[in-house]
Amino acid sequence: MELLLPHDVIEYILERLDVKTLLKFMTVSKQWKSTIIQCRSFQTRQMLRHKQSGKTHVAFVSLYGGSARNSGIEALRTLAVGSTVSVKIPTTWENKFYEVCNTSCDGLICLYNCYDGQSIVVNPTTRCHRTIPPCNYHLAVPFITRIRQPSPGFGKDKINGTYKVVWLYNSAELGLKNKSITTCEVFDFTTNAWRYIVPASPYLIHHIQVPLYCDGSLHWLTEGDETNVLSLDLHTETFQVIPQPPFLHGLTTPNLIMCSLDDRLCVSPRIWLQQHVMWSFDSEDKTWKKIYSIDLKRTSSALRDYITPLSVLGKDKLLLYDREFSGVQLVAYDLRTKYYDISYKCNDNAYVLCYVPSLISIL
Repeated sequence: MELLLPHDVIEYILERLDVKTLLKFMTVSKQWKSTIIQCRSFQTRQMLRHKQSGKTHVAFVSLYGGSARNSGIEALRTLAVGSTVSVKIPTTWENKFYEVCNTSCDGLICLYNCYDGQSIVVNPTTRCHRTIPPCNYHLAVPFITRIRQPSPGFGKDKINGTYKVVWLYNSAELGLKNKSITTCEVFDFTTNAWRYIVPASPYLIHHIQVPLYCDGSLHWLTEGDETNVLSLDLHTETFQVIPQPPFLHGLTTPNLIMCSLDDRLCVSPRIWLQQHVMWSFDSEDKTWKKIYSIDLKRTSSALRDYITPLSVLGKDKLLLYDREFSGVQLVAYDLRTKYYDISYKCNDNAYVLCYVPSLISIL
């Protein structure tokens, strides 16, 4: 007599498997395929279990478009930290140059082209992707006339689970005759169209610092006499300035590092050959706390001053991203001993970001 397990028990077992194994299991039955590909709650549970495992994955997005001159350049590669071999992800845009939003969301990364404004949201694990048309800013302002090039942000509304791409730019710098000093556009995946967020930010943003997604909000650093951290809640679509970090007085935006560690907003002053002290923002009590320090005096022989933290490895290590002129390297920095190990080196000049392998896609 054949024993059939209830489907909720099957789901409980399946969500403990990795994505590549689950993609192979889609052929078992129509119900399994439907669960793996279409059930968002199952996909989310599987992704969260993978995050709890402590395994770290990174994506490398080439800074060069494929061409006859750069025939060896690959647009997208991934790496499981600890492995010495990265994996090439086949793409349909090898011959076109794309930059990347500096934070992933639920295993998705957002690429964008500064010239024509086209964007692509891609899942590097399943290789599913969706193309996004240019926003109104790209249609209205020719690339050659843009004095400063803003960057988009990509993230998720934590309340209803919708993903959003946001362009925030300083109106006057782009020759736009708006009453507001900034203009903000958000892409609506349900209507496949762009719309404006009104009111936009009351502060000018710094074009060098790309927006950072963390905990349901996008963050920018403001431009002016005083630098602030500007936040856009992706659910309410409202802007606010969060309390200023205690170290921010007198520092300019290019001398700051902004990143996300353990899903918390972190900012650090960048001081030449000094310690990088990481401060984390507690969104519940609205305070900043000192959490890590990176001693560049002891690592300066191998690490450059503009290292960027990518992820927390276990309890005592940070994964750092160090871009060199000849490529990039990933460095595991021990917070106790203050020593480092180069865990991976890539000769291609690329953007690097962490992501979680998942089944989620936006189609």
